[in-house]
Amino acid sequence: MGSYISKIFGASPVAPIQDHMEICYKAAKELVRFFEYVNSDDWEKVRESREKIVRLENEADEAKKQIRMQLSQALFMPVARADLLDLVLVQDKIPNLARDVSGLVIGRQLAIPDVLQEQFLAFVSRNVDAAKGARKTIRELDELYETGFRGTEVDLVRRLIGELDQIENETDVLQAKLRQILFGIEKDLSPIDVMFLYKVIESIGDIGDMAERIGRRLELLMSH
Repeated sequence: MGSYISKIFGASPVAPIQDHMEICYKAAKELVRFFEYVNSDDWEKVRESREKIVRLENEADEAKKQIRMQLSQALFMPVARADLLDLVLVQDKIPNLARDVSGLVIGRQLAIPDVLQEQFLAFVSRNVDAAKGARKTIRELDELYETGFRGTEVDLVRRLIGELDQIENETDVLQAKLRQILFGIEKDLSPIDVMFLYKVIESIGDIGDMAERIGRRLELLMSH
C-alpha cells in the first residue's frame, strides 16, 4: 500500500531537505575549526579544514540536485514546489559562503590581527549558532509537512524562528564591533589585507543572514 501511495503522491521531499540542511550546517561549523587553525598559524591544518568545507559544499550541491529531481516527480504536496525549492536554495548558500570565506583566507594566507582574534572567533561561532538554529527549525519540517503546515507544530516552529531572529541580531552587533575595531587599526595593516578582512567579515555575517532567511521561508510556507 505504501508503495502504491508513493507512486500516486510522490515521495515526500522533506527528509532530503533535512539531510541537505545537515550538510550545510556541518560546512558552517567547520569554519570555527578553520579559523582556530588560522589563529594558530597552522596552515597545513587550515588547508585540511578548507578541503573538508569544499567536500561538504560539493555534497550539498549533489543533494540539492537530487531534491530538484524529487520535487519535479512529486504530484501532490501541501505547499508549492517553488517555495520548497526556494528554501533549499537559501540553505545551499550557507556552504557556498563557507567555501568562499575559506578560499579568501587561504588564497592570501590571511592572518587575523591579534587584537581581532577573540572577537572574531566569537563572531564566527555566533553565526554558526544561527546555522544551527536554522537546522533546528528544518528538523521540524517533517511534522509541519505531515500536518499540512497547520496546528500546534506551527506555534513551536514560530518560537524557534523567534530564537533564530535573536541570534541573527546578536551577530549583527558582533559584526559592527569587529568592523569598529578593524577601522581603528587599518593604518597598521596592508590596505589589501584590510579590504579582504572586511570582505571575510561581511561573508561570515551573511551566514547568519541566510539562516534567518530560512526562518522567513518557513514562515511563508506556514502562511499558505
